[in-house]
Amino acid sequence: MPSTPNARFLFSHPAHFISLGFGAGLSPRAPGTVGTLVGWLLYPLLRTPVTEGVFLAFLASLFVAGVIAADRTGRALGVPDHGAIVWDEMVAIWLVLLFTPVSLLWQLAAVVIFRFFDIVKPQPIRFADQKLKGGFGVMFDDLIAAGYTLLVLAVLSRAIDLVA
Repeated sequence: MPSTPNARFLFSHPAHFISLGFGAGLSPRAPGTVGTLVGWLLYPLLRTPVTEGVFLAFLASLFVAGVIAADRTGRALGVPDHGAIVWDEMVAIWLVLLFTPVSLLWQLAAVVIFRFFDIVKPQPIRFADQKLKGGFGVMFDDLIAAGYTLLVLAVLSRAIDLVA
């Protein structure tokens, strides 16, 4: 199995296709950022046809699928949280965007803030990243980064409301 995944690996199993973000994780530079950006681009297609509650249930199922897919792909690559696994970023940014105002500026802010927390990994993100293993660990630290992002966006929104 390749330690650096390629197109052959991507299509060798459905779990790899999912966990590598439909190919976004094959980016030679900043695959997590590319995965987040692909997630942002796909969001309107996923979100538009359903209610908020249905979308949350859908995200929960995508999270579970991500746990399974990331675990299988990590084992196949020999690296549990390989950088090419970007499904965690995609599911997390979809959650963030669900609660982000529908404007390009707010969504851009959400993406930038999420990437900041995902890269810097302040506690407890770092703890989850280091201590939780397997597919659940891969997915969960990004869920915490999504929570931090939503908190920052809520504070920014409140500050803007106070100024206006």
